[in-house]
Formats: sequence, structure tokens, C-alpha cells
Amino acid sequence: MTLMMMLDYVGVALFAATGALAASRKQLDLIGFLFFAAATGLGGGTLRDLVLGRTPVFWVLDPTYILVATMVGVIVFFTAHRIEWRYRLLIWLDAIGLAAYSVLGAAKGFDATGSATIAIVTGAMTATFGGILRDLLANEASVLLRPEIYITSALAGAAGYTAAYSLEFGLWTSSALGVSIAFALRGGAIHYGWTLPRYRPRPGRDAEEALRGKKRED
Repeated sequence: MTLMMMLDYVGVALFAATGALAASRKQLDLIGFLFFAAATGLGGGTLRDLVLGRTPVFWVLDPTYILVATMVGVIVFFTAHRIEWRYRLLIWLDAIGLAAYSVLGAAKGFDATGSATIAIVTGAMTATFGGILRDLLANEASVLLRPEIYITSALAGAAGYTAAYSLEFGLWTSSALGVSIAFALRGGAIHYGWTLPRYRPRPGRDAEEALRGKKRED
């Protein structure tokens, strides 16, 4: 098994676990667990392949990925009740998956286009879309709306890998650097609450207020 394939399976399994944990928080049935696991585990890679024009997408070419997500969903269904702090575990598994997928997505983007810019974009896309989709399906506050650093971690990991690989540091060294950067930033954000500077001026009017103002002008 190659390094990239290993990162791919790890990313799918970890994100599938976060999807299944989200299903456990909503007290869904087994089919709900499997759906959440598959959507979260395969979502980021699916979007990446579609953007890069790589069709059929990876899990159609290799159904093993579906089996991995399914097995993880079943395992979580029968074990989630033993975990007291499920949301905390979800966040940390998401951080590990984000680190692995930021490198994998960057590698696939770079191999497909030879562009460092595209590699960084596909790395961040692959690493974050599954978590965004999971929160949307679970009707929970999106990870994008949490104050801690999230997408920035994926961008940094993808950039670290791309820079090192472009400088011919080797696949293993470049991957280790990218994964370490992404996980260190995301882990620090979770543990210490690291954030980027936020927009401080007065927020815009809400939709109803803006419509009332428009009617008065008319």
C-alpha cells in the first residue's frame, strides 16, 4: 500500500467516524449512521475529484472506500454509547482526518495539474468539505462558524506539503511536514482556542430590517 493510499483510507475512516458520531448525537438508526459515515468520509474526496475532472470518482473506481466507511459506521453504532464525551472525540478525530486529507488532496491536485495553487486549494477542499457536509446534515453549527482556526489549518498543511514536495524533499518528508503543520494548528486551535483576527465593525442589518428599509424608500 502506498503512502497516499494509506492517507486516503485513514482520512475516509476518520471522517466516517465523525459522521457516525454526529448520527449518534441525533439518535439515528443504523441506516442513518451509515449514511452520515459515507457522506462525511467520502464527501471531500468526491468534490475534489469532480473539480479536477477525475471521473468516475475514487470510490466508484475502488468500492473498498465504501466498505471502510460502512464498517466504521457499524462499529460506531454499537460502541458510541460507551463514549461519554462524543463531541470532543468528534472534534479531535476531525482534526486528524483534516491533517491527513489536506496532504492527500494537495498531492492529488498537484499530480493532476502541476500547479501549487491548485494543490493548496484541493488540499483544503478535500480536508474540510466532509466536515461541513456532516454539520449541515446534522443541523448543527458548522465548523466554519466556530471561532477556532479550521480552514486555515488545512490550507497551511496543504501549503507545507506542496512547498516541500516542490523543493524535492521527498514524498514521506513532505507528507509528514504537511500533516504535522495542519494537525498542530488545528490541535492548538481546539486546545488553546487559537483564532484569526475577526471582523470588528458594526455588522450589516439583518434581512428583515433591510427589507423594511427598502419598503420605506419605495
